[in-house]
Amino acid sequence: VQLQASGGGLVQAGGSLRLSCAASGITFTNYHMGWFRQAPGKEREFVGVILWRAESTTYADSVKGRFTISRDNAKNTVYLQMNSLKPEDSAVYYCAADRTYYSGGRYLPTPDYWGQGTQVTVSS
Repeated sequence: VQLQASGGGLVQAGGSLRLSCAASGITFTNYHMGWFRQAPGKEREFVGVILWRAESTTYADSVKGRFTISRDNAKNTVYLQMNSLKPEDSAVYYCAADRTYYSGGRYLPTPDYWGQGTQVTVSS
């Protein structure tokens, strides 16, 4: 099983990036897919989630209106389109696969699989 994240990089504030996460070794449509991020010295935080059939998405308040999650179940890939990036968006971004969408006040509470992380750096 592998979740391969890509697309990170260095961008100026106000710019855009598109992250991808390609899954292999799993039945992709059995999993809700999401993105988390972790900045230096901070805990990993939820960014957004998309249901297994792409029928719904949910976002953290900090990215709502700027980030968009989508998935292509034919390609076993989930995407994170990030627009209007801010320096505070700088972090390592991780994709995650979970059979549970929401529980105990948390989205994707117990991911079965994690991607390796991709660095996003936003300069001011």
